[in-house]
This record gives sequence, C-alpha cells and structure tokens, in this order.
Amino acid sequence: MDTETEPLDASPRSDTAAAPQAGARRRWRGRGVRLAPFAGGVVAALVAVAVWSAAFPPAKPLSQAQVNTAIASALASVTPPPAFSETAWTRVAPSVVVVQATRLPTASGSATPGSPSSSPAPSAGHGTSLGSGVVVDDRGDIMTALHVVDGATSISVTFIDGTTAQAVVSQTHPELDLAVLQAATIPSAVQPATLGNPGALRVGSDVFAVGSPFGLADSMSSGVVSALGRSFTEAGGTKLTGLIQIDAAVNPGNSGGPLVNRDGQVVGVVDALVNPTSQDVFVGVGLAVPIDVAGGAAGLPQY
Repeated sequence: MDTETEPLDASPRSDTAAAPQAGARRRWRGRGVRLAPFAGGVVAALVAVAVWSAAFPPAKPLSQAQVNTAIASALASVTPPPAFSETAWTRVAPSVVVVQATRLPTASGSATPGSPSSSPAPSAGHGTSLGSGVVVDDRGDIMTALHVVDGATSISVTFIDGTTAQAVVSQTHPELDLAVLQAATIPSAVQPATLGNPGALRVGSDVFAVGSPFGLADSMSSGVVSALGRSFTEAGGTKLTGLIQIDAAVNPGNSGGPLVNRDGQVVGVVDALVNPTSQDVFVGVGLAVPIDVAGGAAGLPQY
C-alpha cells in the first residue's frame, strides 16, 4: 500500500517571520518622521551660527598698548576739581578788608607804638599802620588785631570791591589782642565770613592766611597747622594762650586777617609771627587766635 506524503506548506512560517520585520520598519519610519523636524532645526541652527560667525567675526583682543591708550584718553578728558586753596579763597575773599590806622606822632616824631615788634602790623607811612580784618556777621562787624588799631585817631577800611569807609572801634579785648570795628558804610559786595570749628584742626591740617602783607592787599598764603595750644607774650607783656601755630607765611600787614581751612571757613585770626631777630619778617612760625575764642569774647554766634 502506497502511502502518499503531503508536501509541506512553508507559507505560514514565512508570513510569521516577515511580520515582525515589517512592524520594525514601520516603527523606524514613524520615528524618522517625528525626528525630521528636530534634525532640521539642528541643521538650521548650525547654518545660522556659521552665517553669523562669517558676517560678524569676534573682536580681536586688545593689546596692552591699546589698553594704555584708552586709559590715557579717558583720564585726559576728566576735568580735575579745583584746588582747596582756590575754594578757600573764593569763599573768604568777599569778607576780607584792609585796615589802615592813623596815630599821632610822638615827641620824637615817630608814630605812637601800636604793636609789638613780633606782631605783623607794618608802618604805612608817617603815623600810620596797616593790618587786615574780616567781616564776621550780617551787621558788618569787622574783627581784627587790637595792636593794629590801638591808639589810632582815625581808622579806614578798604573792602574787596575797592571802596573805602571810615570805621570806629566798637569792642576791644586786650587779653586776646583783638578788636571789633564798625564801618560807616558796608558795600553790597561784602559778605560775612563763615566761621569754622578750630576744634576740628589737627597738626598737619591745611590752612590759609589771607591779608595784606607789606600792604599787598588780597594776598593768600598756604600751609599747615604746625602745633596747637601755643603761648606767646607780646612786647607789652600780654600773654596769649591756646594759639594755633602755622607755617603759612604771615608778614607785617597780615595781623587781624583770617586764618581759614580748606573750605574757606574762618578758624582763627592771625595775630603774631615769631622771629628771634629784630626784623618783622616771617621765618616759619605764625600764630593765630582760634575763632571760637575770639568770637566768644566778641559775643558772636558760634560756627
């Protein structure tokens, strides 16, 4: 008996093996479709970066010479502030006056002595002496050194605008070698000085002496505080204490003028110069009465 053998059918197996492969291809195609915009964006970004770099290349780093040139140019364009001396002068100048006192001559023909040899108040001619002063309040009161006007028969003051007026002594304080003058008229250009705080001074603080040395009106000298609390005995025997010692040049004619700080505030009244010789010339030591002491004695408001 013949037994026929049926041929094997492989089709079902082939379909079963191909189905996973087709599914995988479909999945990759789906992923490719989804990733295509992202890949395109990356490419576009890279292209944009390349185009930007080509159009705007990065700046080259500056050399040290270029840096130095830029700094020098910037510094050259900056306007420096005014010097402290300029500020001080501008603020105090409208308050400063020249004081001229006339005295009767003595029997010997010389003027009656009005100042010790070590106080800077020079002769301005027969029977006259020159000094300085400063307007200290709205009433026009002028503070000066007593030895400039002591014994005077007439006093005249010259203001910053050049006008001259007669003045009288309204107060004297011999213990401080100070006097207060009142002028007959006060020009509008005059301004009272701003009083400062001498207690804020230290050795080394900037100070400026303003006055008329040797009759040279409206002169200013600069220096520093050399010491505080100095004492000085005048030729007449009056002992002054608590004085400010300065190295700003003061000469005959500076007596009674203001000593100011860097802000132009009056911190003292110039009163004397110390010189071991018989000549009234500056050798590096000037003395001033603190303005709080001077103003307090004269009944002036404090700084």
